[in-house]
Amino acid sequence: MKLAYGRVSSKDQDPERQLVKFRELEIEDRYIFVDQASGKNFDRPKYQAMKLLIREGDVVYLDALDRLGRDYDGVIAEWKYITRELDADIVCLDNEALFDSRKFKNMGDIGKLLEDQFLSMLAYVAEQERKKNYQRQAEGIQIARAGGVTFGRPRQEINDTFVEAYEEWKTGNITATRAWKQAGLTKSTFYRRVAEFEKK
Repeated sequence: MKLAYGRVSSKDQDPERQLVKFRELEIEDRYIFVDQASGKNFDRPKYQAMKLLIREGDVVYLDALDRLGRDYDGVIAEWKYITRELDADIVCLDNEALFDSRKFKNMGDIGKLLEDQFLSMLAYVAEQERKKNYQRQAEGIQIARAGGVTFGRPRQEINDTFVEAYEEWKTGNITATRAWKQAGLTKSTFYRRVAEFEKK
């Protein structure tokens, strides 16, 4: 049986490009599973549902390996579970020359050795790429901050509304809950502002 797994990272992304590829392979819609979730772990409902259906001899198609996940240690564990424990196969459509477990199986015992080395190399390359991406991101943020760009929610300054609520609370006229609501702040922000205000 042919199954397919697709994933997009968020609900505003469209998986249609992946679905088109799966339908071109004549995979029935009921055997196409798509999650709208991060690839950081494998606790995804559609992925877990698909795993329950996989049987010996089945082929699982992915658009690309990173659709399976972004934690490459986890990807390797899942790959081995599907191909060795369940005795099914995985084919990644964006690079079938490299990512087709059937090729390794046809080589017998040496195939497992080659597959292990290949997967280890993949994990190493992916880890280096992830480190480079984090480094680029950090450098980009640093450059943006140097240029005056700020990140996160705009900081709320201490204003008259806060001061009035603070003074009423400090004199015991209102509770802390009433004070932060009156100031239009969350509990944690209110207490942060209190600490800042009392330092002055």
